[in-house]
Amino acid sequence: MATNKVLAFLMASMMALSMEAKTLVAYFSATGNTAHAAQTIAKELKQKGQEVVLWEIEPAEPYTSADLDWRNDKSRSSIEMADPEARPTIKQCTDITPYETIYVGFPIWWGICPRIINSWLDNNLEQLASKTLIPFATSGSSGIEEAVEYLRKTYPSLSWQKGRLMR
Repeated sequence: MATNKVLAFLMASMMALSMEAKTLVAYFSATGNTAHAAQTIAKELKQKGQEVVLWEIEPAEPYTSADLDWRNDKSRSSIEMADPEARPTIKQCTDITPYETIYVGFPIWWGICPRIINSWLDNNLEQLASKTLIPFATSGSSGIEEAVEYLRKTYPSLSWQKGRLMR
């Protein structure tokens, strides 16, 4: 059942895209769930003939389980999410110029994307202006709608397509 939903999402998002275009699946994964979703998307796109590169957005300082404790107001994730200007340092950036379509994946934190996604977007803002961006997210309880609305408001010059929650 989940594979059918992934396939439907991919088919809908690819309708307007060239099958010969290079695609990047960029994602941040704190616990492995979003990594699994990204791998699933990349695999499905490759099976459909897309040239796909998978790229993990990694923090320079990896998150520990204590950092991810959302119940603790003093945890790293809580502090970052409380500050709209927080931009965690990324370990390494990738050259996104060869890609026309970029899937951007993340876990839902506090209803939106983690601040490291902002870091990645900010670092690539000029190059992203000409790209098609398709957000996807993982969450045990939240939807993706608020996260997509946040991305559209924060980065209005970018071409955001409909997002998809992957479970």
